[in-house]
Amino acid sequence: MVNENTKVEWEAEEYIARDKGAGWFIGLIIVALVLVGVSVWLQWWTFIALVVVSAVALIVYAVRPPRKLKYSLSKKGLTEGNRTYDYDNFRAFGVVRDGANFAIVLIPRKKLSPSVKVYFPENKGEEIVDMFGMRLPMEEVKQDLLDKLVEFLRI
Repeated sequence: MVNENTKVEWEAEEYIARDKGAGWFIGLIIVALVLVGVSVWLQWWTFIALVVVSAVALIVYAVRPPRKLKYSLSKKGLTEGNRTYDYDNFRAFGVVRDGANFAIVLIPRKKLSPSVKVYFPENKGEEIVDMFGMRLPMEEVKQDLLDKLVEFLRI
């Protein structure tokens, strides 16, 4: 039974690692080389640096395994490691299924703020949803263009 003073704790990976084969890395390098070539032709020197830094950052991010983080949910808000998200910063929440994994998506009050996606184990799902439900309304979460792009690129 979840009440006002209940505290729910769990561990989960910060994101779901998608399988990226050699083709993914080759495709990234080809796209980066094409963009560099166009930039040289148009003499966009700053854009060349942006493309190179972005490609390197994507490769580093792609090969880095996700960290296992500790989460807790209390009357104060959601704590992720050392960071706390106050309920007042969000207007609603939703539950999504990402393959075999479940996640809570916190929808921010501010228009340009990013949503917060937190994965959780299925056995803690009811407690977590009940805790959020006591403080925030539940909404259906739809993927925006950025979410679809991230899923397509497997990052």
